[in-house]
Amino acid sequence: MLLKKLAVGCLSLALAQNAITCTIDGNEGFLPENNLWLSPTSKGINTIDEATFNKVIDEVTEIYAPIIEQMGGNLVVERKWDDGTVNAYAQQIGTTWKVSMFGGLARHETITADGFALVVCHEIGHHIGGAPKKKSWWSTSWASNEGQADYFATTKCLRKHFRNDTTPEMIAKMEVPQLVVDECAEQFTSEMDRLICQRGAMAGMSTAKLFQHLRRSDVEPKFDTKDANVVSKTDHNHPATQCRLDTYYAGALCDISDMVDVDQEDESIGVCYENSGDTVGVRPKCWFKAANASGGGWPWM
Repeated sequence: MLLKKLAVGCLSLALAQNAITCTIDGNEGFLPENNLWLSPTSKGINTIDEATFNKVIDEVTEIYAPIIEQMGGNLVVERKWDDGTVNAYAQQIGTTWKVSMFGGLARHETITADGFALVVCHEIGHHIGGAPKKKSWWSTSWASNEGQADYFATTKCLRKHFRNDTTPEMIAKMEVPQLVVDECAEQFTSEMDRLICQRGAMAGMSTAKLFQHLRRSDVEPKFDTKDANVVSKTDHNHPATQCRLDTYYAGALCDISDMVDVDQEDESIGVCYENSGDTVGVRPKCWFKAANASGGGWPWM
């Protein structure tokens, strides 16, 4: 009876206007639910204006709308520039695969245009980012889990988005840490791939600083400081701040081409995978446990 009530509750929520899909992490979006609100007239905000907001969405949507159509969905992006909500959401109702983007998120002081693009990619990643998927009380969700959506954003989506306009002059303005420059150079042979790796890493730092701000933490996320936590089974919820940066950075460093698709059931396909012998660019152990890893069992066990 309890499961029946929960199922009905989720169905009702999904059918309600502006609702988001019921998930095991409590109906949260890109960020845990928060009360931060940044209106278009907020002071001390960053330089993302409405034109940039729409341009980023246009460019990412142009890439992924046809891909989603081939997968049986219709990508619909809600552009809520005037809404001060600092978050983003993904939702599926039948063949309508929705992404909701808010001006409040774009206006946050930590968010760059590339950081905003990463969030768009993360939400698209919930739809097509591959395994592992979120788990509900009664089934496997349609949605790639939080860590996987993060990983998809930098391994696949941002690379496609960045390939059209990345230049050395652009990257030079970002003050990329030498560690990132060196590690991207070790992973990739072409200059373009190295620059895209750096750009993806810096987009990840932008959003990681947002997580730090919302969690009111004095500990800054760093590329040279890894989250030491090791999970015993895959965590489908929002990882900690450093863990999320580790995921973005791993995705940027993974040398599997963005032309190689992820799989919606097999978490080892199209990604850097430790059990396949990869040592760089793998999903961090602070949230991910390989399905066939020794002693781990399946992620939901």
